[in-house]
Amino acid sequence: MMTDVSQVNSQYASILPGSIIGLLGGGQLGRMFALAARRMGYRIHVLDPVSDSPAGQVCDQEYHVPYDDLVSVEKFACETHVITFEFENIPSATLSALEALRPVRPDARVLRICQNREREKAFLSAQGYPLPAYRVVDSPVSLRNAVLDLGFPCVLKTADFGYDGKGQLKIEKDEDWKTIWLKFNAPHAVVETWVDFQQEISIVCARGIDGTLKTYPVSENIQNHHILDYSIVPARLDHHIQLEVEMLARSITEALKVVGLLAIEFFLTREGQILVNELAPRPHNSGHFTVDACVTSQFEQQLRAVCGLPLGSTALLSPVVMVNLLGDLWKSGTPDWKRLLSEPFARLHLYGKSQPRKGRKMGHYCILSDDVEIALDKALTLRSLIQE
Repeated sequence: MMTDVSQVNSQYASILPGSIIGLLGGGQLGRMFALAARRMGYRIHVLDPVSDSPAGQVCDQEYHVPYDDLVSVEKFACETHVITFEFENIPSATLSALEALRPVRPDARVLRICQNREREKAFLSAQGYPLPAYRVVDSPVSLRNAVLDLGFPCVLKTADFGYDGKGQLKIEKDEDWKTIWLKFNAPHAVVETWVDFQQEISIVCARGIDGTLKTYPVSENIQNHHILDYSIVPARLDHHIQLEVEMLARSITEALKVVGLLAIEFFLTREGQILVNELAPRPHNSGHFTVDACVTSQFEQQLRAVCGLPLGSTALLSPVVMVNLLGDLWKSGTPDWKRLLSEPFARLHLYGKSQPRKGRKMGHYCILSDDVEIALDKALTLRSLIQE
């Protein structure tokens, strides 16, 4: 039986199956969250400006309105029991309007920190977490001074709206600083020293309403043109590095008081130092392996956390390699899914996007095996076959 919306009056009340979950954002992360929630008997309302979104295709009700349409946003909130999100770029006024009506998890404070690189780095630095050296800049002059201070090469990143390498520029020599600054067209940006890393790794940590923390296995991530290409789990790391990553993830998640998920990207330098790269208070591309290879997927875990339910086991059932499927694969037509699925331990996930574009994430697949190196070899061989 569905819970009466009027009964949602406590931030600690469990929100049980049959209730309505409000989801901000209609992308593939929302789609997989909605599928996990519906499997457990919840109803999903999605708010996204775009019609026929991946999440909208599998939800109970869609709101096709801009995020700053506060009248529609408030109507959306009043029909739900709890609200969560699948991406960070949500206006602060929208979050304030939602929090006045329903629990939003993770809350607006967490989102405000994580949706802006300047605030995120200030938070991490103030807490003493290891970061690449950085400077905040607000003009061509301060940009030039930051680059000269940090040295070449370094990376200029927008403070807002950056993902998959967007809003980033590697600087390797003296430039026309005014031209670069005008191109970025932002009041603030961040300049980071270039990190000579040996591996990029990530981890997803869950925190419940009661403060319970659970971490997933560390993922080793291979990037291509700043977009995640494939992830290897368990990561091929020394045990003490894995333990240090888990410890940092738990500490950062607790410091932020997240209720939900926090994905954390790290660099492992050639000297063996772990540096925090970025935070994401939601499910993460590198955590997609959890759907097929863990007891509890990251999406079910997000649901459990935001609804005040006990967190599920994060145990890894099998070594796994997850490969992203980008729109580039469709350049000669639909990929040969029969070849992929001829591998009995392949799991295919497509996101329902009708228009393939270069660099657009259209889906992913996972290859399971008792041996992670065998899984990796099969995963990359299959990708070459479906590209033919």
